[in-house]
Amino acid sequence: MGSFDWDLLTGRLTMDEGALNVFDMDADSYDGDPSSLGSRVLPDESRRLDTLVTQALKDGSDRYGAYFRIRTRSGVQRWTHTQGLVRRDESGRPFRIVGIVRDASEELTESAARLGLDEGRRQRTSIVEGTTAALAHARTVQDIIDLLNDSQGLEHFGAASLVMGLLEAGRIHLVAEGPDGAFVPGTRFTRVDEPYPMGEVIRTLRPRFIESPEDFAASFPVLWPHISGLGITSAAYLPLIAQARPIGALGLLYSGDRTGFSADERNLLVALGSSIAQSLQRAMLYEQEHDLAEGLQQAMLPRRILDVPGTQIAVRYRSARLGQDIGGDWYDIIPLPGGRVGAVIGDVQGHDTHAAAVMGQLRIVLRAYAAEGHTPATVMARASVFLHELDTERFATCTYAEADPATGLVQIVRAGHVDPLVQDPDGTARRLPVDGGLPLGLSAEFARLDYPVTTVELDPGQTLLLYTDGLVEKPGADLDEGLQWLSSLVKRGPRDLQDLADHLCEVVDERGGEDDVAILLLRREGAQPSQSGGRLQQHVGQNDPEALSSARHMIRAAVRAWGAGERSDEIELVADELTTNALMHTDGGAIVTLRMLPGPERRLRVEVEDRSSALPRRREAGEAGVSGRGLLLVDRLSDLWGVEPRGGGKCVWCEFVTEQPED
Repeated sequence: MGSFDWDLLTGRLTMDEGALNVFDMDADSYDGDPSSLGSRVLPDESRRLDTLVTQALKDGSDRYGAYFRIRTRSGVQRWTHTQGLVRRDESGRPFRIVGIVRDASEELTESAARLGLDEGRRQRTSIVEGTTAALAHARTVQDIIDLLNDSQGLEHFGAASLVMGLLEAGRIHLVAEGPDGAFVPGTRFTRVDEPYPMGEVIRTLRPRFIESPEDFAASFPVLWPHISGLGITSAAYLPLIAQARPIGALGLLYSGDRTGFSADERNLLVALGSSIAQSLQRAMLYEQEHDLAEGLQQAMLPRRILDVPGTQIAVRYRSARLGQDIGGDWYDIIPLPGGRVGAVIGDVQGHDTHAAAVMGQLRIVLRAYAAEGHTPATVMARASVFLHELDTERFATCTYAEADPATGLVQIVRAGHVDPLVQDPDGTARRLPVDGGLPLGLSAEFARLDYPVTTVELDPGQTLLLYTDGLVEKPGADLDEGLQWLSSLVKRGPRDLQDLADHLCEVVDERGGEDDVAILLLRREGAQPSQSGGRLQQHVGQNDPEALSSARHMIRAAVRAWGAGERSDEIELVADELTTNALMHTDGGAIVTLRMLPGPERRLRVEVEDRSSALPRRREAGEAGVSGRGLLLVDRLSDLWGVEPRGGGKCVWCEFVTEQPED
């Protein structure tokens, strides 16, 4: 008997000398890693123990106990018993397990003797029980195939060779065979009516037990010559039946002195076939639903990401490796007027087709609200109301960032989501604290739709990292630890943005996990003075002549400073006309914005925003008219102009192509 102490925070499992003796381990060869015991604990027992301990940690139990089998260095199997006591902190979170392990071989042997069970029957029963327990963890057909092809699988079944075929469109597809060299050429696909044992058990829906080599040769003369060299002395072929219909067949081939099957053995093998069939049907149905959900989710995500001048953008999505479920994670890039760009990352509650469907609807409405010109806070609030009004109980976390690559200004709104990171040009990454509101749906339900806006400025070369919580949530670690881990991972990662995104996904693939991961990286490129001169903005209130005069002065100074002097009169005249129209025909003031747009040609853009949703229209003034020529003037003098909705108002804009200034 010995004791152990398992620190759940560090993962280190400390065992005293007695415990090491129980596992037949040398103190020098044990490094404190629980995985080091994998060579001692049988695979099916290890999976059963993991399930037992995980359940105890989740359901709040303070203790657990179990019998399990180990294999000593000499290959002998023996029973062991363990008892563990779970220690929890004040919040109920488990942080430590202490307990004992002891050799229980003699105890169980005496118990079996008292019950009148012979060793052979107990071992065969344990094969079915162990296989059934292992199959309970299999989620896909490939999981089941891997289990049957496990290096120790044949040992558990007590067979020399194993084959399994699935029924596909009237043919039997051989999907598993072992050991190596047991495959018979030409049998990868066979018809059900061909003279092979798998076809027979599928046609008759009855198992076929072959008692001797002579029985095999007489019953299946086509197959026997190909396997006679394997030393097969008997075989059991079992139909795999689920919901009263065949889905495949399993064959177990035995060698050595083994011939014939007792009644108990036949019953156990039939039970084994039934367990495998149920697991296969569950896996097939799951894969069908998974494929449907994955196709739906991929269709909901953007098919391609448009290039946004002044930025580098990388996006990635990885579905969960554990469980293979589909969730509601999404990303989006939204081109906005004036060269701005909206970046969205979000996660709908749940891991099913419904979560993916809700995700698609949310992505569409967020894109629509942003394109209408609403502020980031309004975009988030309206999306929350939309989700609340859907016929669903799901909520969603989300982060929406609106960036201006020309100035580096970024406005960020967070709805219950994890904080983003910012990476400097040298690779250093740090957490970016962002004030947040309730998740989408919940904020509308509790009438708390105010979302604070956090404004930051990205310098050239800096990168904004948005991601879902599946990237930073790790078993046994809190969110702060996950963010520190991610910051370190980004710092050590490649500098190229696409390579960095691939690197993060590789880590996700290696680590596995129970949640999907979406990643969006947005890097501001280096400043380009020859293409972008800057951005200036001025608010002009009604009945405020000083503000109007100041705006005119700003326009005149900016045009000259940015090297557009050859068109200064035209630009000043058009800007003044648009500003005057906004003040005369609306109930509020106006916001005048000037910016030099990046691109192959120099374009100066003038924007005048007001709070009226009424769109201007060009009309003829007539010979004696004193008004009506404003938009005609704008159309004649500017190279391009238009009107955009901006939430509760509109923006009238125009652009002028200017010459490249001489050095």
